Amino acid sequence: MAADASESDEAASESGGTAPADDDAVALDGLSIPDDADDAEAAAIAAAVAAHVRDGERAAAAAAAAADDEPDWEGERWAFAGRVDRLQNRSVRVPVGAPTDPWTAAGRADRF
Repeated sequence: MAADASESDEAASESGGTAPADDDAVALDGLSIPDDADDAEAAAIAAAVAAHVRDGERAAAAAAAAADDEPDWEGERWAFAGRVDRLQNRSVRVPVGAPTDPWTAAGRADRF
């Protein structure tokens, strides 16, 4: 049984070391551990679920950071269309997917 305890300690340390100290773990909806699972199997299941949840949180944080890093083009699209109208004497519809960098957008103005 000493090997099982060390394996569950390793699994807890791999999952971030946030394993509850007592045997009453927080129940997750839809998560079930088989009744015949020993301590090592239960620890492995808990570590896998914790890693999956942590990866999902990291992906959500990365997506939020990527969305915040991109400059807002919505108000600038109309200003750019007006600038093209004044300078090139033609009206254009700037697509949503147009480059947000002013130099790049100016270089592609003939395609709008």
